[in-house]
Amino acid sequence: MKTLGIYTILLFLTLTAARAQDLNARVTVLAPKVQTTNKRIFQSLETAMKDFLNGHKWLTDPIQPQERIDCNFILNITAWDGGSNFSGELQVQSLRPVFNSNYTTTLLSVNDKDFEFTYTEGQTIDYSDQSFTSNLSSVMAFYAYVIAGMDNDSFSRLGGTYYYGLAQTVVTNAQTSPYKGWKAFDSNTNRYWLIENLNNKLYAPLRSFIYDYHRNGLDVMADNPAKGRKTISDLLPVLTQIDRQRLGAMLPLVFFTAKADELVSIYAHTEPQPRINAFNIFTQADPANGIKYQELQKQ
Repeated sequence: MKTLGIYTILLFLTLTAARAQDLNARVTVLAPKVQTTNKRIFQSLETAMKDFLNGHKWLTDPIQPQERIDCNFILNITAWDGGSNFSGELQVQSLRPVFNSNYTTTLLSVNDKDFEFTYTEGQTIDYSDQSFTSNLSSVMAFYAYVIAGMDNDSFSRLGGTYYYGLAQTVVTNAQTSPYKGWKAFDSNTNRYWLIENLNNKLYAPLRSFIYDYHRNGLDVMADNPAKGRKTISDLLPVLTQIDRQRLGAMLPLVFFTAKADELVSIYAHTEPQPRINAFNIFTQADPANGIKYQELQKQ
């Protein structure tokens, strides 16, 4: 009976751990600019980050292993004092499968340049939704909730609202910390403004666009390319109505960073009229990627 009890506990812990894996996060820690013979600490950090992201329960609903959200965290260490203080840039990307295809589409692609943190080799990364524990755990939790929110937004209209609220709590808890990226005045494009935009009703039309673009556009294209593309074409005027001149208008920037190449590929081989219409809308809504959209004029 004692042996059976031990196996029951082990099975329970195994199932609990499996349920906690909401993200399928691939973590890479690079340090090309740091001169040191101790590479173990970077490997230790990479493992700790991966365990934290994949071992925490981020979603409210249970999901199957194949439903875990694919995402990439690439941390480029730019400075290390040889102790526990690090500076670097964190690239975060999340992906979403497209229905009835082998294609995955990028939902989030952001480069966080204001990332300083402390870490000691072998350290377990602790986190609490109730308070600020460390900048390392808070930054990862913030992006985990944003990833969860954007994934839900793409499957259900405004479905990510709850997770954006959790990400906002992370930002609120970090307001008293000395670290950059959490406050409005730190930068016009940082964590503060990203979650401000995602929770701001002013950008609800873009969030609705994200749902229709993925669920009624991309998810249809594998079976009916013409229908899916027409749905996307009918949606495109919404992009010209998004205010990009507002202080801290980060969400449109994040959207087009993730989608510019994909938008070009959707229209690269279409008939001239829809292709030119798309070109005009893209260059008006996203002039920063104008060079990419010029490809649509070459056909």
